[in-house]
Amino acid sequence: MNQSRPKVKKSRALGIALTPKAVKYFEARPYPPGEHGRGRKQNSDYKTRLLEKQRLRAQYDISERQMLRAYDRAKKVQGKTGEALIVELERRLDALVLRAGLARTIYQARQMVVHGHIEVNGRKVDKPSFRVRPEDVVQVRERSREKTPFVVAREGGWSGEGEAPRYLQINLQALAFRLDREPNRSEIPVICDEQLVVEFYAR
Repeated sequence: MNQSRPKVKKSRALGIALTPKAVKYFEARPYPPGEHGRGRKQNSDYKTRLLEKQRLRAQYDISERQMLRAYDRAKKVQGKTGEALIVELERRLDALVLRAGLARTIYQARQMVVHGHIEVNGRKVDKPSFRVRPEDVVQVRERSREKTPFVVAREGGWSGEGEAPRYLQINLQALAFRLDREPNRSEIPVICDEQLVVEFYAR
């Protein structure tokens, strides 16, 4: 999903930093972009829910259609629909490539998958929306491992300062990881009030 809007401007509009580069810009200007950015204070219930839905979409870089499909699947899961939605999105291949430290941003992770650099259980997968299952092993394909982004990843350049998610078993030296189990919502590093997203779609 190509986004023509600059990531920094989009980050400020949504109120979250979508890339590491956006963090410092967002800290300097923590208000929406544009001439009247500082003055926008009034929010309706609908606008609040819409914004939360857009924030969640942006963090996974998915289309509205993909979001709706994930929501429909989450509704069928026993338990809280909002939590099930986040878990559903977190199981996307591009999201887990990012979490494992193989990519710097969700945009880079998506590109790695689309360009055929990633395999699951020994088979090439080029669909970012591929849903990884527990016990699946994901790794960078042999022929891609010496490309610059993966050399950086092997040295821990994309893994950031936070702890690796507990639901992943990661071997950066091998440029591989395994999904040990389904994530719990509390473990997923996504900024979202998922109940507002559910209310948006349930209206």
